[in-house]
Amino acid sequence: MGERLWKKQCLKNRQFSNNVEPSMLNPLKNYLSSRFWLPLTCAMVLVGCATGPHAAAAKQLKKSLVFHAGFDGTTDASFGAGDRRLQVGVQWGKPRTVAPGLPPGNTVHLAPGQGRFGDALQFEKKIKELVCYPAEGNIAYQTQNWSGTVSYWLKVNPEKDLAPGYCDTIQITPKDWNDASFFTEFTPDDKPRHFRLGMYADLPVWNPKNRDWEKMPMSEKPLIVVERPPFGGDRWTHVVITWDRFNTGQANGIARLYLNGQLAGQMAGWTQTYTWNLRETRIMLGLSYTGLMDDLSIFNRALSAEEVGTLNRLPRGVAGLH
Repeated sequence: MGERLWKKQCLKNRQFSNNVEPSMLNPLKNYLSSRFWLPLTCAMVLVGCATGPHAAAAKQLKKSLVFHAGFDGTTDASFGAGDRRLQVGVQWGKPRTVAPGLPPGNTVHLAPGQGRFGDALQFEKKIKELVCYPAEGNIAYQTQNWSGTVSYWLKVNPEKDLAPGYCDTIQITPKDWNDASFFTEFTPDDKPRHFRLGMYADLPVWNPKNRDWEKMPMSEKPLIVVERPPFGGDRWTHVVITWDRFNTGQANGIARLYLNGQLAGQMAGWTQTYTWNLRETRIMLGLSYTGLMDDLSIFNRALSAEEVGTLNRLPRGVAGLH
């Protein structure tokens, strides 16, 4: 097309065509060609971005999104069908009584401009209060054949920033840590600290004899363990949890942990029965955690490995989906 456009331009002015020096032809041809191809190339790139595989994957993510807290200018979640206000209450006891607000003393607050995307939620130190969102309306719990995904980002140096003891970055349950609960945590004693995903079904299901957890072999604990996780105080780390075929009554549940878009471990062959009262279920954040958290989101199905990669690469984070 550029070649024909150049020839047509020359023929429209025969005198110029007859007298032009050969050395002048290539620059003129290149100029005319670039005038045609550059806008066309840009248009093709833009169309590709809007209609390519990335856009299609993002569209599917948008359809599956049920909750999002980006912590941009507010601690209220920006998307969700339930109460989107961040809540504060006591860590222990059932049900955990909470009310909208933040812990005293500015121990948990927004950190303007310090997020993976915009602002972030800052946990200044280990606190005794519980910080959470209500699960009702904000997580697509199903009593049969349940699946889902939780995604969030952390910026923390586990060896320097965390207080001694266990640290749960997120825990979701109406009961206890080992009863119808899933959580991600840093271990207290390992060096470096391990990062683990716990998927504990109803206590009578996964531990029917109620054995001492400390005395159980690791192979009998529903945990995925990452011994050298990629966290650091100078970088953001993306954490994604997926679960599939929970509440089927069969030993076919699958849970997966992804770090920075890559599969870090999976747990399969467990009977994953979760009996939840959603009114009492809490999406608990930063239990004994010190550091930054950003872009918390929940989806109503288990994302594929490819979709987790897309989620990891979203230029504006999950805010770009809604």
